[in-house]
Amino acid sequence: MDRIRIHGGARLNGEIAISGAKNAALPLMAACLLSDEPLVLRNVPRLADIDLMEKLLQSFGVAVHHRSGAVALSADAIRNTTAVYDLVRQMRASFLVLGPLVARRGEARVSLPGGCAIGARPVDLHLRALLALGVMIELREGYVVAGAPVGLRGARIEFPAVSVGATEHALMAAVLAKGETLLVNAAREPEIEDLGRCLQAMGARISGLGGPCITIEGVDELHGAEHRVLPDRIETGTFLVAGAITGGDLLLTDCEPHHLVAVLNKLKECGVEIKCEGNGTLRVRAAKKLVAADVTTEEYPGFATDMQAQFMALATQATGVSHVRETIFENRYMHASEIMRMGANIAVEGNLAVITGPTPLSGAPVTASDLRASASLVLAGLVADNTTWIDRVYHIDRGYERIDERLRMLGAHIERVEDTAAQA
Repeated sequence: MDRIRIHGGARLNGEIAISGAKNAALPLMAACLLSDEPLVLRNVPRLADIDLMEKLLQSFGVAVHHRSGAVALSADAIRNTTAVYDLVRQMRASFLVLGPLVARRGEARVSLPGGCAIGARPVDLHLRALLALGVMIELREGYVVAGAPVGLRGARIEFPAVSVGATEHALMAAVLAKGETLLVNAAREPEIEDLGRCLQAMGARISGLGGPCITIEGVDELHGAEHRVLPDRIETGTFLVAGAITGGDLLLTDCEPHHLVAVLNKLKECGVEIKCEGNGTLRVRAAKKLVAADVTTEEYPGFATDMQAQFMALATQATGVSHVRETIFENRYMHASEIMRMGANIAVEGNLAVITGPTPLSGAPVTASDLRASASLVLAGLVADNTTWIDRVYHIDRGYERIDERLRMLGAHIERVEDTAAQA
């Protein structure tokens, strides 16, 4: 098992291209199951989660081909509609194959999902949406067994709480349902709009993307299409924090600044200098003085929960007291105790974290508990004195493409080592 070693103190400078969004690419890949013609996706990041989704799709009989920076997915010969536990347990997004399979084939058997340990994330809203569309569902031995022998029918689906995954699930299933489906209180994340644009390119009839109400007029079948995955807004935010926390000067290209308004505003409130320099380009320069700010995580377009851990790392270097309130997941402060091992002054009570800064950080052995927690530990290590060792870096490989190599190109003293070498 690999570890990451960081010698802190280097300022990051240079240019970095933002990768395609993992959280957009995964449901887009699942959407290939809706058609017997190829779906070609460009700008797909090379991540552990992407590799896992490819394996899952291949287990159904999907042909996967990589060519010229694109991934071609052909589901013309689905031979299996069971998503086994060993694959689904490793990644929550795997559960998204349920809706497309039952919409296209009339049946599916999918294991209940796993994923990062950041709190309970039940799939009841996913199942309620499918039930409303006419899917018959049973739970057997840890599997969701779904059937729709006479096809799906349009329905009004009002989500009692905003759910990105449930919205994606309902959207994909409804495109092949008979009649009209209305999604009320739908999630508004850019990744959902990206999925909808791809489905439209495949022949789906969808209106209201980007808003809380989405209307889908079902069609008999979808055809193939080509689609470019949108840039990763969380990776963008992470690199913005990396530039700010190290006192650097970074130019981020291939990004979408309008997807990051809440994050950009909060970083500017902390004193970070951020400017848009042309289409899809952001420059971040170090603040003359980082100052504390308060953050409350919210559904989009609010401050993303996936940026909470990175902001906490930044807050340790800001003057004053920052309050971070996590409202999306109930167990997403596991990184706080690890950053405290490095010298941070953080107090956690319930869903509130209070960070007093600035405090000098010192390198220490730390352990990543989830994807974004691992990013916060990398950020803390970049500014810490001495050497930081990060264990369980497989978490960061789920969502950041070659992060050690890319940070090293910007001047960071960071390397990946095998565990046996680290112990020597």
